[in-house]
Amino acid sequence: MNRKLKSALCGIVAFTFLAACSSPQPPPLAVAPSPPPLVVKLAPHLIEQASAYRAYMDRAVKITPDFADGASIAKGLEVGETYEPSQLVRDAIAYGAIAALQDRAFVAGIRTFGSGVEQRRQIAYEILKNPTYVAGLPGATSAAGLVVQALGGDGQRLYDGGKAVKQSAYDLQKQPWSKIEVADREGRLARAKALSKAPILGDLAQTNFLQQASVGAASLGLNGAPVAGPYSQVVTRSLAVAALAILGEAGDDQRDSVNGIMDDPNVTFCMSMAKLNLYQCLAVSRPNYEDIFCLGQHVMMDTGRCVIKASGLAEPYEAKFVPVVRSDIGYNMPKKVSRKVSRKKR
Repeated sequence: MNRKLKSALCGIVAFTFLAACSSPQPPPLAVAPSPPPLVVKLAPHLIEQASAYRAYMDRAVKITPDFADGASIAKGLEVGETYEPSQLVRDAIAYGAIAALQDRAFVAGIRTFGSGVEQRRQIAYEILKNPTYVAGLPGATSAAGLVVQALGGDGQRLYDGGKAVKQSAYDLQKQPWSKIEVADREGRLARAKALSKAPILGDLAQTNFLQQASVGAASLGLNGAPVAGPYSQVVTRSLAVAALAILGEAGDDQRDSVNGIMDDPNVTFCMSMAKLNLYQCLAVSRPNYEDIFCLGQHVMMDTGRCVIKASGLAEPYEAKFVPVVRSDIGYNMPKKVSRKVSRKKR
């Protein structure tokens, strides 16, 4: 056997031996898929509720004291009367949630805190069980500052506008038309009660804008400073709904559970009392200028005070008007009284 053939045979034998003795290669390790990125998920009906709140507040703060006749007063009343107390509270919470979602630190903090699927579900469970849990989540203080600014600012503007309207009830008493008896007094009171049960509707453009704002694609122009807790129930529940949206737990399929935390009996009672005082005021109001008083005090100032209360800010002292009812004169409506200043004889 020549040398070249011998070398080839040895090589074949060595390769066969090594192949037989070597271990099989393990299959490639399976890599666990990464959880899908969190996307803010706020149900369309919640955005529509926020739009309804925005629509009411925008219309109500535009009521101005430049009344020229009874018809203009009636129009102002119809604009301001159109809200049902419990709905307006829920709508305010929905709007507050969108305000909280404007805070990028809050959004990023909850995304980091709830990085796993099971962890997100556990956080959502804790929030639904006790909404105050949200106050301890990352970014809650800065998000709360935006909610307080949004709601408190709206309430203060409505209240201030009401003060101006109420003052005009005194200023316009010099106008002959203001002393004319209100037309269709019974019908006007009935309309007030009907409008107080009517649902508020937002417009499409505002709804689309708020949908963009909920995912950070549009700005509400808020820059409130961080606010430490404890928070009002409305602020707490606004933060809770926002947190659920960040966790992907505030969609249409979670409608019932989310709706269950969107209320505040105290603020609802405050607005219901504003309505009751309005009805009482309208029931005894006769000249036009007294209707202006009812509009300024009970529609605007009292409702504005309730929204300020919802934000957790201090309520204006002047808004705490308690009507006095006597059987002989009915509703004790303040009137402007002129006083003559006597001079001492020299």
